Amino acid sequence: MAARPPMTDDGEEPDAVAFGIAAVDEHLGSVDWPATAAEIVAATDDPEVPYEASGRTLALSTALDETDSDEFESRRDLLDALHPVFEEHRQSAGPGLIAWIRNALPV
Repeated sequence: MAARPPMTDDGEEPDAVAFGIAAVDEHLGSVDWPATAAEIVAATDDPEVPYEASGRTLALSTALDETDSDEFESRRDLLDALHPVFEEHRQSAGPGLIAWIRNALPV
């Protein structure tokens, strides 16, 4: 997933912020498929992956531990396995403090 951040002060439109499987995908260039979870962690240096637009992160190794697989046949196989993991973390995290305050204020 990716989200478009707010406009910058200089009027330029910023790049999209990648999170979840879109953020993982950016780290997979050096992985040879099929690959085990350990090989993926070693090839990617176990990045902290943002799982929501506000920037909360989860280590890739932790996300891999939460999948039902230890070996992945392809990039797509890995991303399909990781999607529900990041989605669960995103939903269970609830809104951040700023979002909570925005929702509490009258419009």
